[in-house]
Order: sequence, then structure tokens, then C-alpha cells
Amino acid sequence: MANIKEIARMAGVSVTTVSRVLNRHPYVSEDKRAAVLEAVRKLDYVQNLNAVHLIKGKTSMIAVVLPYVDNPYLSSPVEGILSEANRCGYRVVLCQTNYRPEEELKVLEMLRMKQVDGVIITSRTNDWDVIKPYLASGPIVVCEDAGDEPLSCAYIDHYRSFETGLRYLTAQGHRHIVCCIGRRGSNTSQARERAVREALAVVQEPLRSEWIFYDALSMEAGVEIAHRLAGMNPRPTAVLAGTHQTAAGLVAEARKLGLRVPDDLAVIGFDNHMLGQLLDITAVEQSNKDVGRAAFQMLHRYIAEERYEAEKQELPVRLVERSTV
Repeated sequence: MANIKEIARMAGVSVTTVSRVLNRHPYVSEDKRAAVLEAVRKLDYVQNLNAVHLIKGKTSMIAVVLPYVDNPYLSSPVEGILSEANRCGYRVVLCQTNYRPEEELKVLEMLRMKQVDGVIITSRTNDWDVIKPYLASGPIVVCEDAGDEPLSCAYIDHYRSFETGLRYLTAQGHRHIVCCIGRRGSNTSQARERAVREALAVVQEPLRSEWIFYDALSMEAGVEIAHRLAGMNPRPTAVLAGTHQTAAGLVAEARKLGLRVPDDLAVIGFDNHMLGQLLDITAVEQSNKDVGRAAFQMLHRYIAEERYEAEKQELPVRLVERSTV
């Protein structure tokens, strides 16, 4: 099996230069980098990653905790994490928990056993007191507001984002508003429910439990909600959808059912995704992809500096006006 000395000899460079190229060091001239990579190809060199990890004390790998790999709301932050990780030469292990505490703990144990360099939790199951002790083993970043807890976080203020959409609808005269929310009891859902309750109280409207839809995050959920709304009497006049997928499914199906958008039914989506742009859906723009990017950037910095200091980064939200309100 070829070794780095043979690569150096064939490429006409030093062993140090070969090592820098193999480890993606930025300060190598392009001609030397090309010569090394050509020698690697000709010699069919395969790097022993286990040896590299032992020498460096790092795996160049992180774990990302998510409840379901097909969760539509979390696809954007995961995309942001993956793009940044790829740019920095890191591999990512996606760990599905199904919202089971013991599965989340298995991932944190990977950190304790030094199988990964850090962990990003996109949606947690365990209490903070269960997670915090693992900070002694390595950096952890969460994609929600950690409040006063000593954990770094990149997040969107879900109360503010929902309030932004609700205030826009009430300003347009809407009072009978359906709200599509995520997992019942989650921090995100509780923040959104509070925003609904308080925004309706401002215009002296009661919160109707039958107009709150939980676990409504997918396009299929939007289609189902359109059918349920079509049969309601009185029928709500507006919907604040929790994701761009829900909004897209709702708008498309409502039109099939003969409902005029926005005359019969106004719709606001979230994220300002390309799908919503194509359907010209009014949206609360909250860049979940940027949440993922920010979370990885924090984690990568902690790994590189071998220093962890809890910090918070809130991503902005804004309303994008289009034709569905």
C-alpha cells in the first residue's frame, strides 16, 4: 500500500506538503496541490482515517439529532448544516430519535465516547438537565432558544414569527383565523399558541380550539385541512400555515375545491421557500437554512478552538407580501 513518502516523491514535494493537502490545509499552492492529488490518484492511495483520528484527537465528524429524517420543517436547517459541514470537510451522521429520549441519549453517548466531535440537536426530547452534563465531553448546539441554560443556540423566535403573520391578517380585517402548529406540547408549538391567543385577544376574538391544527407540517396536511375548511360553517377566512409545504398543499387544494384565494380564504406560509414563491404565497420569511448554517459554524468554531462558551444567535423574520392575502 502506498504511503505519503511515495506520494511526496512522485509529486516532487515535501512530506509536510502532502500532509497539508490530505488534511485540506488552505495554505498550499494550487500547482503543488494538483501534483499531490494526481500522485494520490496514480498510486491509489487510501488514507487511514482511524490513524488520522488518533493523531489529531478528532474525528472530523459530527452528529445531528432530528426526530424524523423526513420531517418537512427540519429539512431546511439540516440542509444548512450539511452545506456548511461539506464546505469545512466535515462528515455528518444524521441520527433519528423518533422523539424517544433513549435514542437521543445514544447520540450524546457518541459524544462522550469521542465517536463524534460535536452534536447539533435540531429538536430535542430530553430535559436540559439531562443534556447539560454531556457538555463536559464536547460541544453541543441546539436549534431552539435555550433561555438561561449554558448551551449555545441558533434559533428563530417562533412567538415573534407567528405574531408577525397574525398581526398582518388581523390588520387586513380577518378575525376567523386557522393556525397550523407542530407537535403538541413542544416549545415551538407553545410559543405559537401563545402568539395566537394574545393576537386574537387584541382584536377581542376568542381562541377556538377547533381552528388549531397540530402536527400540520406537510403538504399532505395542507390538502387535508383544505377539505376540512371547505365543509366548515361558519368557515374561517384565513389560515396561518406552519410551513411552506402546508401552505402550498392548502392553496393548491383550496383552488381545486372552488375556494378563491384570497377572496374566500387568505393564506400565509412560512420560510419563503421556492415552492411558496412559485405559488405566489404571502409568507413570514424565517431562514431555517440559516439556522442550520449558524449552528454548524458555532460548533465548528468550538471544535477548532477547543473552547466552549455559550452564545445565542437569533435569526430575523419578516413578512413578504404576495397574492394570497
